[in-house]
Amino acid sequence: MRSRFLFLAILSVGTRGLVTTSPYTAQGAFPTSVFAEYYNDPTATSAQAQPKISDPVSHEVYPLNLTSPDTIPVNNTAFAQIQSIAANPIFGDNDCARCQAGLEVAKFLALAAPEEGPALAVELCEAFEFSGTCSRDYSILALGSVITQVIANADVGGYDGQMICQNFLNLCDLPPTTPLNLTGWFAKEKPNPLPPPKQPSGKRLKVLHISDFHLDPRYSTGSEANCTSDLCCRANNVNEHSPIDSPLALAMAALQAIPVLTETQDTGFAFSLYTGDLVSHDKDHELSRDYAKWTETTLYGLFKTMLGNGAVYAALGNHDSYNQAQDAPHAIGQGLADQFSWNYDHMAALWEYEGWLGKEAADLARAHYSAYMVNRQDGLRIITLNTDLWYKANYFNYLNLSDADVSGMLRFLTDELQDAEDAGDRVWIVGHVLSGWDGSNPLLNPTDLFYQIVDRFTPHVIANIFFGHTHEDQISVFYANNGTNMSAETAGTVAWIGPSIVPITNLNSGFRMYEVDSATFDILDAHTWRADVSIFPALDNQTNVGPSYAYEYNTREAYGGSIVQWGDNDPLNATWWHLVTEAMDADPSLVATFHHYQGKGSVKTTECSEECIAATVCYMRSGSASLAKQNCQAGFGSVQS
Repeated sequence: MRSRFLFLAILSVGTRGLVTTSPYTAQGAFPTSVFAEYYNDPTATSAQAQPKISDPVSHEVYPLNLTSPDTIPVNNTAFAQIQSIAANPIFGDNDCARCQAGLEVAKFLALAAPEEGPALAVELCEAFEFSGTCSRDYSILALGSVITQVIANADVGGYDGQMICQNFLNLCDLPPTTPLNLTGWFAKEKPNPLPPPKQPSGKRLKVLHISDFHLDPRYSTGSEANCTSDLCCRANNVNEHSPIDSPLALAMAALQAIPVLTETQDTGFAFSLYTGDLVSHDKDHELSRDYAKWTETTLYGLFKTMLGNGAVYAALGNHDSYNQAQDAPHAIGQGLADQFSWNYDHMAALWEYEGWLGKEAADLARAHYSAYMVNRQDGLRIITLNTDLWYKANYFNYLNLSDADVSGMLRFLTDELQDAEDAGDRVWIVGHVLSGWDGSNPLLNPTDLFYQIVDRFTPHVIANIFFGHTHEDQISVFYANNGTNMSAETAGTVAWIGPSIVPITNLNSGFRMYEVDSATFDILDAHTWRADVSIFPALDNQTNVGPSYAYEYNTREAYGGSIVQWGDNDPLNATWWHLVTEAMDADPSLVATFHHYQGKGSVKTTECSEECIAATVCYMRSGSASLAKQNCQAGFGSVQS
């Protein structure tokens, strides 16, 4: 036992002799000799050393971004893949193929983890500098959720993807219109011969056409009117050169002026048309469902109060929703088909409440994206359309784009027109986004189908078509056989694009009244009034007078001087308007007159050049985007510079 204790004592003394109990302090400088190479300066104290490591087995040199604190991986595999595709030289100069390949990656993410879709949209927007306001425009509270839905359901490797890359990113050429197969589309062949036309009654009805109020309840009197971004005349905007929507004072001035100037104070109108866009031009993050519903409630209530007892037949505009311009087709399924029904239900309920629609028509509006048919007692049917469903800015339209009627809206129109033909009734079609003019607003395929539907039911059923949206005073003539022969003999019907109350951008404010035969429902005369916005600054700091509206022009007198074969009671129909375009070909000064009225006589409207003159006549003969893109020179569709 004693020898054991002695052994342990010796062992203890020996162990203390082999180690030190003193502390060790490392040198301040990194020992650079440990690694052969570094990505950074290893002697610096501002950052940790980043050695360049070569794997002795694979002979791979590991990159800096693997360990750098600046490139810590996040859940962005899709983003990295799209960046890799963008940089891949195999695509060469084919940006369209590169874009569609990137959409395929985004589609995988949208299907597997849709909650990550908006963040990816923002990240891609920032990386490729698509916008200076990416987080605002593409977050989950803006268009991010919409884009995620669309990418998840679109054929991004096919026609849908090509159109997305063309319209939103300008990375693909515009694909041609998809050939239509109309086999079975129409229940009956077009009557041959056509039924005899209805005979004029000699009685004229007064019908009001107003459009695009864009009411701005947030208008801040006395705030900056010249700004560089978003809406001016807002307390939070103080830069230069941006649009101004309609303050309540301007809206009221117009509604007060209308009965007086049209001499309908005692009688009211037979009825009125409103071709859409009630809501202001705010960005999505400043909008909400309640904001849209407030505007709808306010303006429709004012229409009822100010315009008399005649019905107002309203179409939904692209700004009359939230997110603005977005409306999903019922065919999308997956519980997403009714995501905008809150708006259709609200609109329909308001129209019914104001006494403009009966229950049957209101129920149609609830079921058909706010589109409806009213069968009036006088032999006229009003059919309204939700033209968001052919509008280029509606992302949901990029689902199965090769089908010209994914939403079923044009099926609804065709069926209603067939019923009207069977009953011997006349029809007015009312929408917001025009189907043609210069082709910059609508999509090719659905407006091509619309054109064929109009041809089938013209001239014996469809008397007139009405749009808004552009804020300008414009016209589109529709012809037989898809416009292959544009002549007075083939002209079928005409679309009147109404001037706007809102003066955006560089325009005046205006409205129109039609004189309409009570039996044929042809337009016999059209009168337009305007307010000169350039003198509005003189109205500041006083309450004696407000905005003033004055008579601008009479359509027949302005354009019909050379059409000597037309009597005073002959209609301003498609034949007359085609003769006007022939007169314009012969006398360019007539186009200059049209160009002036197009901007409602704005001092900001510039002269129409020789190229502009030819393009304007071409636009007037283009009732579909397909015809405009096929026939007309681009770049002269608007006077808003």
